[in-house]
Amino acid sequence: MKSKNVVIMGAAGRDFHNFNVYYRNNPDYNVVAFTATQIPDIHGRKYPYELAGRLYPDGIPIYSEDELEKIIKKDKVDDVVFAYSDVSHNHVMHSASRAHSAGANFILLGPNSTMIKSEKPVISICAVRTGSGKSQTSRRVSKILLDLGKKVVVIRHPMPYGDLVKQRCQRFENYEDLDKYECTVEEREEYEPHIERGIVVYAGVDYEEILRNAEKETEIILWDGGNNDFPFYFTDLHIVVADPHRSGHELLYHPGETNFRMADVIIINKTDTATSDKIINVQENIKSVNSKAKVVFAESPISIDNPELIKDKKALVIEDGPTLTHGGMSFGAGFIAAQRAEAREIIDPRPYAVGSIKDIYNKYTHLEKILPAMGYGDEQVRELEQTINNSPCEVVIVGTPINLLKLIKIDKPAVKVKYELKEVGDLTLEQILKQFLKNFK
Repeated sequence: MKSKNVVIMGAAGRDFHNFNVYYRNNPDYNVVAFTATQIPDIHGRKYPYELAGRLYPDGIPIYSEDELEKIIKKDKVDDVVFAYSDVSHNHVMHSASRAHSAGANFILLGPNSTMIKSEKPVISICAVRTGSGKSQTSRRVSKILLDLGKKVVVIRHPMPYGDLVKQRCQRFENYEDLDKYECTVEEREEYEPHIERGIVVYAGVDYEEILRNAEKETEIILWDGGNNDFPFYFTDLHIVVADPHRSGHELLYHPGETNFRMADVIIINKTDTATSDKIINVQENIKSVNSKAKVVFAESPISIDNPELIKDKKALVIEDGPTLTHGGMSFGAGFIAAQRAEAREIIDPRPYAVGSIKDIYNKYTHLEKILPAMGYGDEQVRELEQTINNSPCEVVIVGTPINLLKLIKIDKPAVKVKYELKEVGDLTLEQILKQFLKNFK
């Protein structure tokens, strides 16, 4: 029987994982290409033969998603597999229409086809949208587990934007490891807070190999999800974070709705800054589609280093990049901090943006008085630095999870904004985790 020709639509994460667990070494399929979007400059390379397996001695080319219809027709593609996250349901179906109009099937691989079974208990932290609060939730869960005397290893959703062979299985224990693997700003934002607490982080490309290595040095696997994707591993406790600032999105975005419906625990985060009607809307949606889920209410309290440096000053606000871009948020913790600390003015960075930073504003037109901390390569980090220094601000407010000043040099005073997760209802994560651990004694 002739093998089916396949294209996998992705963004250097879920697409590679789906290939590894479902298509690699499967003679029934011939993956002719990946397409890439969302992340700058990841198309135009190859998924290397060292990772692709014996059926692909030349590797697999990666093209821009703009070329999808052309690839379908040129390579007589049978199946188009959609494999990236945090897009609207409309976006998914527009992609399906593109595939169908060119003659191909449109496929969405589900959890049972793509999750790997671990020998250790797995707790997953996922979300309904990028920027809901996964990272602070992961920090909170890991702290509770450490305080309970448990050995924890974090496995982070992939962000392999460099040499894929070198990034096959990465282990991060200290800051030197971040330099060793030439981590981007986005990667550092996710890894550094765990490393600071003495927790080993694994990430990379081959998540079967990553899991087997992680299992050797831990009691519990903590899956730290990316965007609003669902886990790569079968999960024993699935915690999902919802953002009432974007109430309703839990039923409108892929695959966030999958997480919302699968969740064992749903955290309604940011209740300190969201309006009551939006919080109630999320509660009603939980009752409608996942009434079995335990609901935890939480705040995201903000702390500001040296708030006196902000008062009555012209401030430039830097926020977490993915939260603002494909997460669709128009503000973050830094912007709230600027308002609370009574900045005289929040500078619009757009007139001062250069290179790819200017391109970001052209693509994401909802961004106005905030600067996304983009840094997918050395050149983009330099452009970020130049954009900051071009600005006529008197203080820079850094609302990213890392100390950005380790990577860039700026000629203005800088203030760091931090935010954590704080449960505020009767049900807490500590109670849930203690009960969870009893089940594995």
